[in-house]
Amino acid sequence: MENPHAERQAVLLERILKNASVCTEMVLELNHCVEEILRANASVKIAADLATKYRKNVQYNLAATKQDSS
Repeated sequence: MENPHAERQAVLLERILKNASVCTEMVLELNHCVEEILRANASVKIAADLATKYRKNVQYNLAATKQDSS
Protein backbone atom coordinates (compact mmCIF):
# COMPACT_ATOMS: atom_id res chain seq x y z
CA MET A 1 0.00 0.00 0.00
CA GLU A 2 1.42 3.34 -1.08
CA ASN A 3 1.66 6.28 1.24
CA PRO A 4 -1.26 8.65 0.37
CA HIS A 5 0.64 11.60 1.80
CA ALA A 6 3.62 10.96 -0.46
CA GLU A 7 1.31 10.71 -3.46
CA ARG A 8 -0.40 13.99 -2.57
CA GLN A 9 2.97 15.66 -1.94
CA ALA A 10 4.21 14.48 -5.34
CA VAL A 11 1.15 16.00 -7.03
CA LEU A 12 1.58 19.27 -5.13
CA LEU A 13 5.29 19.38 -5.94
CA GLU A 14 4.51 18.85 -9.63
CA ARG A 15 2.02 21.74 -9.55
CA ILE A 16 4.54 23.98 -7.77
CA LEU A 17 7.23 23.19 -10.35
CA LYS A 18 4.83 23.87 -13.23
CA ASN A 19 3.75 27.18 -11.69
CA ALA A 20 7.37 28.16 -11.04
CA SER A 21 8.19 27.38 -14.66
CA VAL A 22 5.30 29.52 -15.90
CA CYS A 23 6.33 32.31 -13.52
CA THR A 24 9.91 32.17 -14.83
CA GLU A 25 8.64 32.44 -18.42
CA MET A 26 6.53 35.46 -17.50
CA VAL A 27 9.47 37.17 -15.79
CA LEU A 28 11.64 36.59 -18.86
CA GLU A 29 8.93 38.04 -21.08
CA LEU A 30 8.58 41.02 -18.75
CA ASN A 31 12.36 41.59 -18.87
CA HIS A 32 12.22 41.50 -22.65
CA CYS A 33 9.41 44.09 -22.68
CA VAL A 34 11.31 46.35 -20.28
CA GLU A 35 14.40 46.13 -22.50
CA GLU A 36 12.30 47.15 -25.51
CA ILE A 37 10.87 50.11 -23.60
CA LEU A 38 14.33 51.21 -22.48
CA ARG A 39 15.60 51.05 -26.05
CA ALA A 40 12.59 53.02 -27.28
CA ASN A 41 13.09 55.67 -24.59
CA ALA A 42 16.83 56.09 -25.17
CA SER A 43 16.40 59.08 -27.49
CA VAL A 44 13.93 60.68 -25.08
CA LYS A 45 16.49 60.35 -22.28
CA ILE A 46 19.17 61.96 -24.45
CA ALA A 47 16.85 64.85 -25.29
CA ALA A 48 15.94 65.30 -21.62
CA ASP A 49 19.61 65.31 -20.62
CA LEU A 50 20.39 67.91 -23.28
CA ALA A 51 17.49 70.09 -22.14
CA THR A 52 18.67 69.85 -18.53
CA LYS A 53 22.23 70.84 -19.48
CA TYR A 54 20.92 73.70 -21.61
CA ARG A 55 18.78 74.99 -18.71
CA LYS A 56 21.76 74.84 -16.35
CA ASN A 57 23.94 76.72 -18.85
CA VAL A 58 21.27 79.39 -19.30
CA GLN A 59 20.96 79.82 -15.53
CA TYR A 60 24.75 80.07 -15.19
CA ASN A 61 25.01 82.63 -17.98
CA LEU A 62 22.13 84.70 -16.58
CA ALA A 63 23.76 84.74 -13.16
CA ALA A 64 27.12 85.68 -14.71
CA THR A 65 25.47 88.46 -16.72
CA LYS A 66 23.79 89.87 -13.59
CA GLN A 67 27.10 89.90 -11.74
CA ASP A 68 28.84 91.69 -14.63
CA SER A 69 26.21 94.42 -14.73
CA SER A 70 26.32 94.99 -10.97
